[in-house]
Parts: sequence; structure tokens; C-alpha cells
Amino acid sequence: MSSLAPTAAHHRDELIARAQSAPTASEVFAEASPRLRRLVPYDSAIWLATDPETGMPTSPTRKENFHEFNERDCLMVWEREFSIEDVIPYIDLGRAPVPAGSLRLATRDRPARSHRFRDVLEPHGVGDELRVVMRSGDRPWAWLSLFREEGRDPFSADEVEIAAALSGPLANAIRRHARPRPNAVTAVHGRGPGMMVLSPEGEIVSVNDDALAWLEELPATWDDPTVPVRRRFELDLPILVIGTLMRARAVAAQRDHGPARARMRSPVTGRWLVCHASCLRRPDGSIGDTALVIEPALSSEVAPIIAHAYGLSRREQEITHLIARGLGTAAIAERLFLSAHTVRSYVKEIFEKVGVSSRGELVATLFAEHHAPLHLDPAGIDHAALDD
Repeated sequence: MSSLAPTAAHHRDELIARAQSAPTASEVFAEASPRLRRLVPYDSAIWLATDPETGMPTSPTRKENFHEFNERDCLMVWEREFSIEDVIPYIDLGRAPVPAGSLRLATRDRPARSHRFRDVLEPHGVGDELRVVMRSGDRPWAWLSLFREEGRDPFSADEVEIAAALSGPLANAIRRHARPRPNAVTAVHGRGPGMMVLSPEGEIVSVNDDALAWLEELPATWDDPTVPVRRRFELDLPILVIGTLMRARAVAAQRDHGPARARMRSPVTGRWLVCHASCLRRPDGSIGDTALVIEPALSSEVAPIIAHAYGLSRREQEITHLIARGLGTAAIAERLFLSAHTVRSYVKEIFEKVGVSSRGELVATLFAEHHAPLHLDPAGIDHAALDD
């Protein structure tokens, strides 16, 4: 990136600055898009935020100039992403030394080797795709696909490098918005888990009233600035549900592994929700319907995301969790086989990253917007230790 021409370097710096100052995660995408287009020209794009723990697509999402991309295409993309071995899947890019790649470069200009290209992209007139995983450390915070129409020059190696270099700055801009909000809603009285059963074709077999209420709280599948905002998916299912559904079916078929589980912050209330799914078996052992649940996320589930949002290291996260359990410096040092001096140094660094000045304030900042987990039962907290 240091070899960029002065004008391109200006566009890059402006992109990063505008993304980092964006008031919402959705605005990060909106601010970055036109400036990225000046660095890496493209015809259409898809932006998706992800759960940094599971790598599952969540929200916000943004679709640009892909008007003919319909419900069937959406299902096909995610089915192939999780179920079929293909070129530059997001999950591989998230672990790769360079978190970006283009379809034509990866296939040595033979894109038809890709199922995604043959089944989805080529029918829409796409000639090449450049994918980027926006990651901070080893955590993916968003995915991006840029597309060029058939007949245009494919993405070059230099353009892939430019996009890859923006992975970290854009991920840091996104993860800022996972930090606690002061006025988030912590409970919905009278609303239980939302339960849905979906057929292998993705049709709703049954759904309870709580699930319908939770779905109303989730955002539309795509935020396309050129089309009126509304739900476009025939089944009225947001990307959080679609991705979780497809991952569950891939896991059941032993084509993928890991949890079919994703968390996201509600754009309506600010509370964190979790969506998880698993496939049901027929009497003969074949895969049948899929059961899916949407419910408020426990604080213990959300805490790792918030810790990543503040850039806490694994050791700092360990110490933060022990502080939340009420352990003092000596007890933490004994538990982790560290000196008391080392623990104090870690605590000082944690305070600086989170922007607090006491252990009590740390616990309140990281956990106050959620339902208190079992280990934060007020009756079980040693408040004296929090001030140690």
C-alpha cells in the first residue's frame, strides 16, 4: 500500500477515516463503498457483517447494483458456501495469510471451475469476483464481494493487494459498533424463544408467535440504496436466519463443521440476539426438517464479542472474566500462575482499552446491557474484590 500513487493514497486514507467515524456499522459500508470504488473499480458489490466467533453472516448487509439477485439465488449462494467445496470460500480467506482473493486469479483464468460462478455469477453476467474478509486479529467482522461484468478486465493482483490491505482498518471500524450501548433494552417481558421448523426446501412448516415477533426486529435481507427498503426474501427471512439454516444442513450432511449459531445486535432495540439451528432426522436416518430458534443472547455468549470489540487479548479476556467473577488480584495471580505485579499491569492495560478507571466500572461497561449470567449473580459478587 505504501507504493500507491498520491491520489490513490488520499482515497485510501479518506476511506479509512470516514469508515472509522461512521455512526453505525451500516454506515461503515456506505462510507467505504464509493471510496473503495475509486481504488478498485467494480460494477456491483455485496457487503455482510459477520459473527466474529462463528464467522456466520449476520447484519448489516448491503447489496449494490445487483437488482436481479433474487431469493433463489440467495439460497443457492449460501448452500454452496457451506455445502460445496469451491474456490476462495469466505471461511478459508478468513484464515489465509492474505484475506482476499479473486476468482479468476485463483482459477488461473478458468472461472468455470467454480460452482458459484457457473450456477450464480455467470447467469447474472458476472465475469470476475474479488472477495475480502475484514478481520481484526484472527476474527472476521465482515465479508465483501466485488463483481465485474463479463467483458471487463478481471481484478488484478495489485487490486487484490489493495483490498486485502483494507481488511484490518475496515474490521476495526465494524467492531467498534459491537461495544455496549448506553440505552440498550435488556429484556422483553412475555416474549420467549422464537421457534421455527423449515422444510429441506426452506419453506416454513410451522412457527410460533414469538418467532414472528423476533423476525420483525431483524433487518431486511439487503440494504440496497437503489431500491426502496423492504424485505425482499419470499419467506421473509433475514440473512441471519438464512445463513444459520444453510450451515445447519451442511453440518448434518457432514459437509461442514462448527456450530450453526450466530449472534447479532438488533437494530431496533440494541439488544443482542442469537439464532441457532439443527436438522431433524427422519426414521430412516435421512435429513428432514430443520428446527431453528431465535432468542435473546445470554451475557456469557455476548461477552467474547464485546471483548474483541475493545481489542482485548486472550489473556486480557481471561483476567476480565475473573474480575467479573469477583476475584481480586492475588486470586487471579494464583489462578493464572502469574505474579501480582503482572496481573496489575494487565488490569491497567484493560482499563485503558475499555476506557474505565475501576473494576466495578469495567464489569458494568462490559455486562450491564445484558441479562446477568449465572456467574454475575449480584448475590455472588465480592464487591470488595472489585475495588482491589
